[in-house]
Amino acid sequence: MEKLPTWDMSTLYGDVDTPLFLGDLDRMVSLSKELERQLLNPEYGLVPALDAYQKILDINETLDAFANSLRTTDTTNAKYAKAVTQVGEASLEVEKVDVLFLSFLVSHKEEIHTLTAKGQELEAYKFVLEEALERQKHTLPNEMEALAAELSRCGTDAFSRLQEAVSAGASATWCDGQKKTATELRSYAFSSDRVLRKLAFDKELEIWKEHEEAFSASLNGVKGATIALDKARGYESPLARSLFQSRIDQTTFEALLGTLEKNLPLFRSYLATKAKALGLEELAFYDLFAPVGKGNRSYTYEQAKQFIIQRMGSFSPKVGAFVTKAFAQNWIDPEAHPGKIGGAYDTAFPLFGQSRVLSNFDYSYNGVSTLAHELGHAFHDSVVLPLPHMLRSYPMTLAETASIFSEFIAFKGALSLADASEKVTLEEHFIQDACQVCVDILCRFYFEQEVFEKRKSEELTADGFCSLMVDCQKRTYGGLSEYHPYMWAVKCHYYSSDFSFYNYPYAFGQLFGLGLYAQYQKDPAGFEDKYVMMLSKTGSASSMDVAASIGCDIRTPSFWQAGMDIIGSYIRSFAHDCTL
Repeated sequence: MEKLPTWDMSTLYGDVDTPLFLGDLDRMVSLSKELERQLLNPEYGLVPALDAYQKILDINETLDAFANSLRTTDTTNAKYAKAVTQVGEASLEVEKVDVLFLSFLVSHKEEIHTLTAKGQELEAYKFVLEEALERQKHTLPNEMEALAAELSRCGTDAFSRLQEAVSAGASATWCDGQKKTATELRSYAFSSDRVLRKLAFDKELEIWKEHEEAFSASLNGVKGATIALDKARGYESPLARSLFQSRIDQTTFEALLGTLEKNLPLFRSYLATKAKALGLEELAFYDLFAPVGKGNRSYTYEQAKQFIIQRMGSFSPKVGAFVTKAFAQNWIDPEAHPGKIGGAYDTAFPLFGQSRVLSNFDYSYNGVSTLAHELGHAFHDSVVLPLPHMLRSYPMTLAETASIFSEFIAFKGALSLADASEKVTLEEHFIQDACQVCVDILCRFYFEQEVFEKRKSEELTADGFCSLMVDCQKRTYGGLSEYHPYMWAVKCHYYSSDFSFYNYPYAFGQLFGLGLYAQYQKDPAGFEDKYVMMLSKTGSASSMDVAASIGCDIRTPSFWQAGMDIIGSYIRSFAHDCTL
């Protein structure tokens, strides 16, 4: 087995105990306290306030990203855990500034109106400053916001860290007597051996069952606190706050959700085809990721790297050059090991103008696709990092745009090189992912919606969460022979109080990315510049206006259906190819 690289953190802070890291920690606190004083000065102007505020946010984002990056590669490391806590404590000063800054903006409404007018100094800030004024309407008095921040740090945030740490470290005894973590067990879901898939699935359920009380208490705590705070801040519901944070309106959300619901029969036809291809009457949950066909090619990490560089470069020289740089400078940490969290993510470090990608590379096409996806995120970072903080902070809905687009570019490239057997396997892989992003995401949305509704009046037991999860899986997947009752314990996104409904933005990104690809096919020569321009706007406009800048009307069901039709074409092709 080849030796996989680890990401290089030396060009950032190096470690969490270096003078540079600790110095920025102190600098963030001192700058925050200084800005607190200035914001109370009636003579302090909007422009210097904006500059000082964004500098603090850049430091905070960089410190937080760095400490959490190291912690996620080794959740057992006490030094990393301490650093996350230190950043969290220091960030309380930033949160105080955030509240004061919103109040400051309210007292400078006229200046905002003048300076954001067309041709004026802050014209580019018009949307984000108006959005900030709207957010201020949902802000508690300063003392209460400070208390809420402190309680979140030692309450909901602690529950989130608990879920992550237990998930990363919990294990079960495998048939050879060795311990395997839940992350390692979940990798067997991609095995061609159904007996092995079932065994790993049952062992995984043992893990979640063993720790269900900790997960249950954590989820009740996070959702209960979220309901209380959102109500106190004047939001109609956690979903209403989520839509505001996503920069989409109710019309757009309903068009997206309606499209997902309308196309459930399409995905169920795919699941039926897959069951037949596997020789089964119906799928169990542990069959959802099983490979179909004999073209399940394996990739070394070096092969994955060269493939991604070539495919991204064939779409765009700019994207190709970026991913080449990311690989060459070791911005990626691909190896799975005990103590490292599962899944994958991209994170940015504004002070250094760099990103890092974490993955758990498994030598399959899925591992290649995941790398392409996360590097898409990183390219998006590279487009917006030169911008001021408030003009580059894009919502979750638009966060998946470049990642889905890059993933689809990789898929099309792999498909063009495939023989008949590989074609079936690749088609199924693409539809499998689309099924997760559309069907499972809808399931997660239904689940979270129901949890919030029930949590208003009672705490849910672990059995209650399990029963609710299975009901939502039946509602979306339809008939499976066995369901996964503990998916509520698996997904860390449920345990975030900062952003509720951390699910529908993925469906948004999937269908939006596919819609963009359809435009690329129509005019490939002129698309690169329009694509980069659109990404540059993602932090400074509503999702609707960002989409409109490249000719997309996301308020209409027909837009979302166009993306769904691309998925449908592969579902039909897969069904045909399975009969050959």
